[in-house]
Amino acid sequence: MSSRSNLPTRQQIMDFIASSDQPAGKREIARAFALRGPDKIALKALLKDMSDEGLIDVAPGRAFHKMGGLPKVTVLRIVDVDDGGNVWAMPERWEAEGVPEPRVRIRERGRSALAPGDRVLARTEEAGKGWIAHPMKKLARGEALMLGVVHAEGGKHWLQGVEKKERRDFPISDLGGAEVGDLVLAERAGRPPRMTAKVVERLGDPFAPRSFSLVAIHKHGIPNVFSDELLAEAGESAARELGEGREDLRALPIVAIDPADARDHDDAVWAAPDDDPGNPGGWRAIVAIADVSFYVRPGSLLDREARKRGNSVYFPDRVVPMLPEILSADVCSLKEGVDRAALACHLQVSAAGALKSWRFSRAVVRIVANIAYEDAQAVMDGDGAVPAAPRQMDDSHPNPSPEGEGLKDILSPLWDCWHALNKAREARAPLDLDLPERRIILDEKGRILSVAPRERLDAHKLIEDYMIAANVAAAKALEAKKAPVMYRIHEPPAREKLVALKDYLKTFDIEFALGQVIRPATFNHILGKVAEADHRAQVMEQVLRTQTQAYYGPANHGHFGLALGSYAHFTSPIRRYADLVVHRALVAAHDLGPGGLVPEDAEMVRIGEVISGLERRAMEAERETIDRYVAAYLSEHVGSVMDARITGVQSFGFFATIEGVGGDGLVPARDLGREYFRYDETRQQLVGDETGAAFALGQRLSLRLVEANPVSGALRFELPDGKGSGSDAGRPGRGPRGPRELKRRGRPANIRHQGRKR
Repeated sequence: MSSRSNLPTRQQIMDFIASSDQPAGKREIARAFALRGPDKIALKALLKDMSDEGLIDVAPGRAFHKMGGLPKVTVLRIVDVDDGGNVWAMPERWEAEGVPEPRVRIRERGRSALAPGDRVLARTEEAGKGWIAHPMKKLARGEALMLGVVHAEGGKHWLQGVEKKERRDFPISDLGGAEVGDLVLAERAGRPPRMTAKVVERLGDPFAPRSFSLVAIHKHGIPNVFSDELLAEAGESAARELGEGREDLRALPIVAIDPADARDHDDAVWAAPDDDPGNPGGWRAIVAIADVSFYVRPGSLLDREARKRGNSVYFPDRVVPMLPEILSADVCSLKEGVDRAALACHLQVSAAGALKSWRFSRAVVRIVANIAYEDAQAVMDGDGAVPAAPRQMDDSHPNPSPEGEGLKDILSPLWDCWHALNKAREARAPLDLDLPERRIILDEKGRILSVAPRERLDAHKLIEDYMIAANVAAAKALEAKKAPVMYRIHEPPAREKLVALKDYLKTFDIEFALGQVIRPATFNHILGKVAEADHRAQVMEQVLRTQTQAYYGPANHGHFGLALGSYAHFTSPIRRYADLVVHRALVAAHDLGPGGLVPEDAEMVRIGEVISGLERRAMEAERETIDRYVAAYLSEHVGSVMDARITGVQSFGFFATIEGVGGDGLVPARDLGREYFRYDETRQQLVGDETGAAFALGQRLSLRLVEANPVSGALRFELPDGKGSGSDAGRPGRGPRGPRELKRRGRPANIRHQGRKR
């Protein structure tokens, strides 16, 4: 910023933009603050900095507005007219990463009626917690772009949408150079039933090996290409010397335990018995985390791109990294046999697993082995040893390659210390839901070999508990310094969700008192009551739906699911921006050298909101891609009868997933037979009027797969004896009609991720 006193501050500029009754561009801002000559040049630089920092955004015409807000004048698209006659719109252009598009109420004031699909140029203003808009003029009607795949049938080309809810194919009027099988963006024209599609952009072949993720990448707007300028900066950063003053931990046999196919190794661990007389039977442990803050400095191109992405996105066929590969898979990654920069969390653990003390240091480490979870487990079970890979060493810190008993000697103290940490976990009784992940196995050509639940080993639990301990220590260390913390927050369930759960549990004669203090152990106790019951899956599904979505923010509300009062994400800075924020705060608070940063409170709030939104985007994209792989895998089994479980019940039918494989598909109520089925919302079931036959949440049953669509990931089932058979569903009657296929209802994030580090 210029040193001249008449150059406005960031806050003054934001106040002016917010209060201006007209679009505020650089000229208007300069005029308002009487800036001339060099000050105008300094203003231009300041506005660019504010845009890079995420404080303001620029609209078409170069007018500025608050980031996450709307320009004073903008184009809106009408999306709904409710029963009360209120007209609602959304911005046609929205680029605020991680911030949901606002719904804007239109004040028509006698203008001609507006309908969904109409476009207006409008003047906007904030009203309380929402937005209102005053139309200036109605614009030519436009159509939203549609993402789909080109296919040929009957001598014509058709566009098949990628959304599960899109059941129509549209004839293509203009291929735009696309070919059959291409993933494309297209404009829809005309009105139902004579709508056509015009291809405007060819995106690639989603059916090519390792390419199903292309659909999700383009649908969700996930950045997947790094600019040449940014890659050049990454190369310069990667060449940075580690510098003096790092604690030398290279003599310790620190190991990294990860998935077999991991490319980015964020963390490594070590433990040994504590020789401190004040900690009898206790342990010393180190959780070494890649020192990303040393390489990715605040305000750099790398930093801005990392914040824009928010996190790495993991698909079965590829990883879209938060950082360029020269950093994420090489220089920052804790690979065995080479010196790496780490931010080390030193823990003192009591015999009962309590954290007695902690400290943080910048260190240099040399990992003695990168071990797969399965291999580490095999060594500890005595089923085999991991062969050592060749490594580079120097004479000053020779770490011989661990093999056989040598490797077990390194792992055994880790396991023993983990047993203590696990005692502490059991004592605080975190939420314990059995939520296995699906694992997609591809061959070397990217073809699907199998879809199966991911095995849950003690090795997974061990690393998870070490990461939780380090995350707790990071939060508490920052609190002790009165430094800002980017907490990982998971709030207790809302009362309305608890009321619904109480009503649901009552149908199984399970009492649930609303007046009690709700803890994770409360839900574990409920699940314990139905440990062997047939309806255990149903109850677990409902308990999961009762939970809230975890998020990031600087105000501590605890982590309900983990039963922890203070919790932050510290252990995965290669793949999560939240962890990088915590690293920078620790570096600054403990004066550990360059790369530290203490953001202002308002900035922390904004970063938390943005990265929480980006995390939800990644989760949705990952889930949709797995659904597409599952549908592709199951497309060869259409017509087969399979074991399934009901995952959701609505008035129009129920959703089910195939046991051990996954995927979600609809069984419409109209296909349950001619009997009328009523929706019991309290019991979460459909009940036949005549027979009393019921289809309930969590119920296991056999279903026939009648459709598996790899493009959308949609599945459709029917009862084993065919559509409308009645069979176990009831006798002839009449069933309610519903949509042919609807997207499944959203569910909260898993509280205990299987095989995924925290």
